[in-house]
Amino acid sequence: MELSEVVATSQRVAATPKRGEKVALLAGLLRALRPDEVEAGVGFLTGEPRQGRIGVGWATMSGARRDGPPDGAPLQLLEVDRQLDELQSTTGAGSVERRQRLLGALFARATEGERDFLWRLMTGELRQGALEGVMTDAVAKAAGVSIQSVRRAAMFAGDLRRAASVALTTGESGLAAIGLTPLHPVQPMLAQPAASVEAALSAMEGLVSVEWKLDGARIQVHRAGDDVRAYTRNLNDVTERFPAIIDVVRRLPVDDVVLDGEAIGLDDSLRPQRFQDTMSTFGSDAGGALQAFFFDVLHANGEHLVDLPLADRLRVLDDVLPEPLRIPRLITADAAAASAFADDAVHRGHEGVVVKDLAASYDAGRRGGAWRKVKPVMTLDLVVLAAEWGHGRRQGWLSNLHLGAREPATGAFLMVGKTFKGMTDALLQWQTERLEQISVATEGIVVHVRPELVVEIALDGVQVSRRYPGGVALRFARVRRYREDKRPGEADTIDAVRALL
Repeated sequence: MELSEVVATSQRVAATPKRGEKVALLAGLLRALRPDEVEAGVGFLTGEPRQGRIGVGWATMSGARRDGPPDGAPLQLLEVDRQLDELQSTTGAGSVERRQRLLGALFARATEGERDFLWRLMTGELRQGALEGVMTDAVAKAAGVSIQSVRRAAMFAGDLRRAASVALTTGESGLAAIGLTPLHPVQPMLAQPAASVEAALSAMEGLVSVEWKLDGARIQVHRAGDDVRAYTRNLNDVTERFPAIIDVVRRLPVDDVVLDGEAIGLDDSLRPQRFQDTMSTFGSDAGGALQAFFFDVLHANGEHLVDLPLADRLRVLDDVLPEPLRIPRLITADAAAASAFADDAVHRGHEGVVVKDLAASYDAGRRGGAWRKVKPVMTLDLVVLAAEWGHGRRQGWLSNLHLGAREPATGAFLMVGKTFKGMTDALLQWQTERLEQISVATEGIVVHVRPELVVEIALDGVQVSRRYPGGVALRFARVRRYREDKRPGEADTIDAVRALL
């Protein structure tokens, strides 16, 4: 299949807000793919190529970008997939130049629409409304199988691309053959946010499990006999980094087990380290300094547990794990008791709590309503210092905001981060018009503006940063609203931002 057909489908999917139309468009393309093209096609259309992160930076992409009509034969889907393999494997001395040559040759043969698609695919900004939930429905429709079968197979395979390939080639029988097997990671179950503990409880009936939400790194540990492996949230094998955790699980009184939990660093007083410090340790050879705490079990002693209610899984977890390895929890239906438990978790330095329906099965790979995460919402009033022109769907709009906090002694503003999240189309249009009115200089795609607009930013915290002059950077920042009622001199100070450390 030519890449142009994938791009055309992507554009049509992005243009319609109707889920049913998205599913129908994707299913039509899936039926047209050859069996050896399915995994690449699904990966491209969900913005998750098989290669994962290719490691091509914005500067490299910009240096390779070409304008003008395509030069050469039309690009084929599998040809581009192989090029991504080559880009990923190009490392070491001189790799930047080699990658630019590869990208340059690729862009030279691409149409303008294909160039935009490839740019967004390789930078992780392909937002076209074909997320995994929609694609799962499309795979089921194209293959004539149940959505549940596709979802379950994707969970056990840890890869929707593979499940799609099996569905379209061998149907229900092939999907049924994909099961949970220790040492093969599965996609983790995720939680929806809730505004409060009371709101989370109101969405469930009966008893719930209220559990500490640790600000660590999600970890899945598998054991089959004496072989123990650890995997990240993205299903990467990190066994070698965690010898102590591996040894603990190897000594458990089980023949095989699959555990879901968090790896986190603790200080001498057993309070959690900053998320930044935990993740720095997690990504290094010093991972052995982290401790693991588990909150779920998916398999134990030859028995698959994912279809059992959480209440049953917790009983197995308590039998398998000693208490110091289990995340603290409270079983209750009382909102006051649950709120007090949540307040205590925050007081101890944790993010908040996760409220879980005791009757729910383990819905891997989905952010269902059976788990609700509750954590204090942090907000800061910051000043817009600049914005970047968007591309792809945001072409023509000023999107990525540069945010500054006030330095009281000088009245200047110190940059503390960027964000392009939380913006509706209406806000983007207003924001672009307003920022152009106060622009003072342009540098490439960056438009610098007078520091006049105050914007309320929600965030998950801050971390130490040498990138910004204030020495701190925002974590998971998103726009809540513009504060036209506030003057720049009323924005939060850099000291207030640093205090969130």
